[in-house]
This record gives sequence, structure tokens and C-alpha cells, in this order.
Amino acid sequence: MQEKEYRILVINPGSTSTKIGVFDNERSIFEKTIRHDTDKINAFNSIIDQYEFRKQTILETLDEEGINISKLSAVCGRGGLLRPIEGGTYHVNEQMLHDLRIGFAGQHASNLGGIIAFEIAGGLNIPSFIVDPVVVDEMETIAKVSGVPSIERKSIFHALNQKSVARKVAQQYGKKYSEMNLIVAHMGGGITVGVHRLGKVIDVNNGLHGDGPFSPERAGTVPAGDLVNLCYSGDYYREEVMKMLVGKGGLVGYLGTNDGQKVERMISAGDQKAKLVFDAMAYQIGKEIGAASAVLKGKVDAIILTGGLAYGKKFVKEISSYIDWIADVNVFPGENELQALTEGALRVLRGEEEAKEYPNKRVDSKIYNQV
Repeated sequence: MQEKEYRILVINPGSTSTKIGVFDNERSIFEKTIRHDTDKINAFNSIIDQYEFRKQTILETLDEEGINISKLSAVCGRGGLLRPIEGGTYHVNEQMLHDLRIGFAGQHASNLGGIIAFEIAGGLNIPSFIVDPVVVDEMETIAKVSGVPSIERKSIFHALNQKSVARKVAQQYGKKYSEMNLIVAHMGGGITVGVHRLGKVIDVNNGLHGDGPFSPERAGTVPAGDLVNLCYSGDYYREEVMKMLVGKGGLVGYLGTNDGQKVERMISAGDQKAKLVFDAMAYQIGKEIGAASAVLKGKVDAIILTGGLAYGKKFVKEISSYIDWIADVNVFPGENELQALTEGALRVLRGEEEAKEYPNKRVDSKIYNQV
């Protein structure tokens, strides 16, 4: 029997661009990164004010490409900074729209994904979804305890790509994602290492400005006492310290670049400082994966390295030298977010999963007040 074909429009807004794609089932028929004029973007008072401009640009682009949106089966947008929720595919509903518009957990261009998806889908009387936003929170209570009662560890990570590649690896093993214990390291501008136990990410480092390995742009975990002294030295404003942690930390701080390939060229040219820093980043990733294996008590079915840095063969080899004794290391370079969004929508349209209703979990309750 011939498989039913679904046509899905996927939307992934970034700070100055919007990536869109049209898929017939898993097959991409059109993908484009729409580059927005910086002056136009900056003219808006807030990110949410960009909504109509971006929506019209998407519709005009589709029209120029001869894509008839009346043939769409669903529209899926990148999930934004919402309340903490468990992973999965969600219907875009009124509560979600409200939280995206007000920026419940912060203002980010990804907040526009669900809103634009809802508006386009509404005019066509078809469903709109988001899939695995960065605020996916499946952490166990014990993993949230930080050591400081007023600070709780948070789950902010590359959920969309981590869960997408985890499902792919499970399929390769002939199993379901919910049947495997996996460790997934997403290595991009930020680096997050997730402990995936039977389909839930029960622990993960905060990839925004929290903890874990340093990355091309972020400092990761730094010595707390020294950081406090830095903050109170009188030499820096708050914004300057935050910039040291996010934006000018990691490779940028040490080497002045966030480009892993450029760093590898520096190393090839004999730059010993570049080699030390790059090796240290691999070391910290390996150490984080080792800690993640302890969370699973050594019962690890596979390790996955993904994200842009996974294109670096020498870098992957260096990380693997620390961890390949734990389990087989699978490498999935890059992050195909449009494909991952499509797959999330397809699982619902095909009846493999039920779409979830937002919100489906508590709002980041302070666990230390409950014990």
C-alpha cells in the first residue's frame, strides 16, 4: 500500500535570518535561508514586532518559488523560550502563543516560529506544531540540586537536535528511542551533553550560560570563587562579565575566533596555544561525557557526537580517545533542524505519537523548597 504523503512547511527563525523548508514526508523539496536586512530588523522595537514582516517575507518567498501553500498538510515552527516542558511535538495553542508573545523565559527570534506557524496554518485550516524547544525539561529532581539553595540547575540545551539524532541511532540499532540509554553531545557555538535514559533527558548541562565544557563562544563551568572576585573587582560592569561567559568565552576568549576549522588550521601551522586550548575543549567534553555515564551507572548503549564541531575528524578522534571505552561512539556532524522539525510533525500526522498540549509540566518549581 502506498504511503500517504504529507507536505509540511517548517520555519526556523534566527536573529537576522529565517530558515524555511518544504518537505514531502521526509524528502526536502525546497529549503532556503532568508537573510533579513539588518537595518530593517533593528528598526523594530522588539522581536515580537518582527512577526508580520517575517511572515510576509516567508509567504512571498514561497510564492516566488511556485509553492502552493494550499497543498500543505501542516506547518511546524521552531519552539521558543517557553515554560519548562517535556520533549515532544506540541500543538500551538492560545497559552503557547501568549507565552511566546510576552517572552515568558526571554526574548529570542525562535519565539516567532510557533506564532508564524499558527498564523499560516490557521488560514489554511491545518494543524500547527512546535517540536522539542530549548526549554525541554525532563531532568530528575536530584539533578536540579546545585549546592546553593537559591540556585537551581536548569535544563536549557539543544533538545531538537539531540533528540533527533538519538532517534536515528536507536533506529540503526533496531530499537525505539524509548528503549535505549544514550549520551548525546551537541557541539556547536554552545556545547551540551545530555543523558538520555529510555527516551527522557534526565540530566544535561545548561548550554546557555550555565555549566559544562567551554565551547567556541561560552565559558562553561568556571571556578566560582574566582568568578565572584572578578565580579566584585570593580573593573567590569555586569554586562561585561556576562559577555565573558557568553559570547566572548571559550575559543573566542583564548584565540579570538569561534571557528573550529580555523583553529585546526592554526594548529597545523604550529600554533601551540591553539593546540592546548582545542585539546582542553576536547578534554572537557570527554570529562562531561564520562560524568554522564556515571548518571547511567555505566549502562550506556551508545554515545553520539553531533553539531558543527563534529565535522572536525581530529577533534572527534581526540574526544573519542577519552570515552570510547564506555560505549560505541556515533558521529552525526551538523544539525539539520528543518529535517528534525519535519520528523516531529510527521510522527503526529502518521499517528506514531500524540501531539501534546502546552503547558504539560510545572513551571520550574523550586525543588529545594519541597524537601
